[in-house]
Amino acid sequence: MSFSSAVGASVSGLGFGLSLIVAIGAQNVFVLRQGISGRHVLAVVTVCAVSDIVLIAAGVGGFGVIVESAPQVVSVARYGGAAFLIGYAALAARRACTSATLITESAKATAAFGTTVVTCLALTWLNPHVYLDTVVLLGSFASTYAGSDRWFLGAGAMLASAFWFTALGFGARLLGPLFARPLAWRVLDSIIAVVLLVLGVGLLRTG
Repeated sequence: MSFSSAVGASVSGLGFGLSLIVAIGAQNVFVLRQGISGRHVLAVVTVCAVSDIVLIAAGVGGFGVIVESAPQVVSVARYGGAAFLIGYAALAARRACTSATLITESAKATAAFGTTVVTCLALTWLNPHVYLDTVVLLGSFASTYAGSDRWFLGAGAMLASAFWFTALGFGARLLGPLFARPLAWRVLDSIIAVVLLVLGVGLLRTG
């Protein structure tokens, strides 16, 4: 292994990882909403980044072969993920139909911490696309690299994930002035509801 090959593998992993992560999806819209609201952003970003790092490591380590050989695992994740996405879309639609502003009192925000983390974990681990992208696709791509270069590629992909979720979560605060009005939140929640509903129905149709 040479220094240039390690750097090349890392850059390839960074680019490939970003190409998989930077897309409209359930996880990203949730991080965006939490970032704009400024509630539990660090926890949400950490859960998403660490989850991706674990899944990327599994893919690079060859776990993708196991997933491909056990399609029933993907099927369970598909239907469970579809049910969760459609249910969460319904909650977003309900929020969009109300004129209530976000609750910002510290006590209520603290009480919602556990729910926020659990929701983030569910949006991540119940989404079969996460496994197909990070474990199967990235794992297959990593298998074309020899020796330790695979892990440099994986490290690049992990860096891409950490960078993206950090930028999305904390960068979303720049939109704060825009979302000072209840109407802006209603529009955002309407978009979230549509995106999650489409993703949920799409999972069911791929079954």
